[in-house]
Amino acid sequence: MPQTHAAVSHAENPDVIVIGEALVDVVTTSKGTIEHPGGSPANVAYGLGRLEVSTALLTSIGDDERGAAIERHLSTAGVALLPGSRTQGRTASATATLAADGSAHYDFDIAWDLKPVTPAYLPKVLHTGSIASFLAPGAAVVKGLLEQAHRECLVTYDPNIRPALLGSHAEALAIFEELVPLTDVVKLSDEDAQWLYPGQQPKEAAARILGLGAGLAVITLGSEGSLLATPATQLHVPSVRTTVADTIGAGDSYMAALIYGLLCRSTDGLAPSVLETLGRTASKAAAITVSRPGANPPTVEELTAEFAAQLPVVERVPTAASVPTAVASPELLSAPPGS
Repeated sequence: MPQTHAAVSHAENPDVIVIGEALVDVVTTSKGTIEHPGGSPANVAYGLGRLEVSTALLTSIGDDERGAAIERHLSTAGVALLPGSRTQGRTASATATLAADGSAHYDFDIAWDLKPVTPAYLPKVLHTGSIASFLAPGAAVVKGLLEQAHRECLVTYDPNIRPALLGSHAEALAIFEELVPLTDVVKLSDEDAQWLYPGQQPKEAAARILGLGAGLAVITLGSEGSLLATPATQLHVPSVRTTVADTIGAGDSYMAALIYGLLCRSTDGLAPSVLETLGRTASKAAAITVSRPGANPPTVEELTAEFAAQLPVVERVPTAASVPTAVASPELLSAPPGS
């Protein structure tokens, strides 16, 4: 039997545990090349730390200088690495080439092999996603942790699709749809949704995710805002206008702020007013992030500054007939995590 590691000690119980890859983004522009700590789950953990949410990351980074740089970067936001996260070998990297509009194309050098772990306790929120949820052999460990956490704590999931690493569409879709029933909140970009469900509108993709058992499906729509859907309600939240420096980390900042909002909500479950606040908070976080280079998410002070004055009016979308109203939101979404 493989040796296991306790995910965290009882003396250091964070509110959120994030599971997934941490790597180095090598960003190439017309002005040259620069390295930033990255990886979608690591970015989410860092974003949560910047929002002053107690957070720890379970990952796999090398014993090289890049790995040390990632650990130092996370520590500046108060994010701790859980035992087993530093391994022998080199740290993964993603080479990002920026287009004129600030969008990024990635080429990856990654091997995802997460050590088996036995959680010492479950946090209020367990988040995972991206490469870590698809790429063997580590993906099997991630799935096992979701199976342990399911219905014991709030589980959030962002697949952050990277087609170049996923093999066939059919295989990737099967993995995604096996994980969704183990989660409470699923967030996708419109590009993720279109890749997973070609030809379907965002509200149709959201309906599919809800039908698989998630209690909240969120699809970000770039400059068009985001769609938040439960079995009973669909809301469209416009984006917050800003000047785009680049889009690196925008979706991860949105995800971090979404988790932050879930932790901060009252006892209203996922009532429309709660969805509005969640979407508006996350949209502002994404706008702040894209306004400056790299995955540089907002602090809690930036996110809450002049909040009411800077946020858009929310447009309510009639619930589509295809949304399965018979599916009940998971019990964990009926009250704040840890309540």
